[in-house]
Amino acid sequence: RIYNIGNNNPVPLMDYIHALEEAIGKKSQYNMMEMQAGDVPSTYADVSRLEKDLGYKPQTSVKEGVKRFVEWYKEYYNVM
Repeated sequence: RIYNIGNNNPVPLMDYIHALEEAIGKKSQYNMMEMQAGDVPSTYADVSRLEKDLGYKPQTSVKEGVKRFVEWYKEYYNVM
């Protein structure tokens, strides 16, 4: 089986952006636009099958997950 592992609740895009800004230590330059073709108003991971089959429910917040990803990325690609 393939499982979708993620946050079981929608998270606003700006929450991801703020988490990245904090983890990277730089402020973004925003170019706010209307919804574009292909954009979706909301999305999230349905982890119900993961919970049912494996008894596992992800608990990592977006802020913490982004922070860990940035740390891993910097180490893996030797970015200082």
